[in-house]
Amino acid sequence: MSDTQVDKEGREFKFTINDFERVRKLIYDHAGISLGDSKQELVYSRLSRRLRATGISNFKEYLLLLENNNEAEWEEFANSLTTNLTSFFREAHHFPALAEHLRAIAGKHPITLWCSAASTGEEPYTMAMTVIDTLGREASHVNIIATDLDTNVLTTARAGMYPEERIAKLSDEVVKRYFQRGTGAQSGMVKVRQELRDMVTFRQLNLLDNNWSLRAPLDAIFCRNVMIYFDKSTQLSILKKFVPLLRHNGLLFAGHSESFHHAGEYFKLRGKTVYELSPLARRHAHENEHNFSAKGVR
Repeated sequence: MSDTQVDKEGREFKFTINDFERVRKLIYDHAGISLGDSKQELVYSRLSRRLRATGISNFKEYLLLLENNNEAEWEEFANSLTTNLTSFFREAHHFPALAEHLRAIAGKHPITLWCSAASTGEEPYTMAMTVIDTLGREASHVNIIATDLDTNVLTTARAGMYPEERIAKLSDEVVKRYFQRGTGAQSGMVKVRQELRDMVTFRQLNLLDNNWSLRAPLDAIFCRNVMIYFDKSTQLSILKKFVPLLRHNGLLFAGHSESFHHAGEYFKLRGKTVYELSPLARRHAHENEHNFSAKGVR
């Protein structure tokens, strides 16, 4: 039987345990994503699309292409295995906490927020809505940096255009204030208003990279529902890199199923999945802020 024929499990392509292990190693080394044993069918489903798109007839040849560092396909490979479940005002309890934080620091310095897993943009745009609702005209002094590994979702995020069902659970007031409904060929779609799009800067960023294109100090980091894809050592490595980026009173927002107790040296729990710097990390952040001020850097 050739690899392009349906195998004994009903698959179009032969996909062995060895193939799956090679995929696990590649995505872990590249993006820190730890795929459990239960993800074999998901991996097959998503990567078989790449075999069809590239015209490659088997997984052995496809994985060899990646191992030979084909840059264009590496991007598609990572995009395929990235999960991008999101929605506007997801885990809604975080946004009143963000609003309270914004009120506490407003007028003291320009404010910068980072959404580190932006997906298709709903989360950073919700952050922007919260900023405007909280600060009004002062919102113009706030910048939101939104990053993701997946270049495809960033394209959607920058456009800020979504099917109407994405806003079905939002109040009429929020929809009227922040969205434009499409007409004609765009009927059934909505677009985020320009004032929100102007506030958010989208960039590609791999959390496993040694250097991030971010400038400290940040006032808050949203890193929600992404750490669950990393093992504890990778989580800790990323959390350590968050520390020098945050102001001494900065906040870290985590996902509902994420806990950073293993990073107690750096962060302590402040509220429901909201973290602040530990006392020692806070002292170091104070020192960093003095250095930024002395150099005229922000």
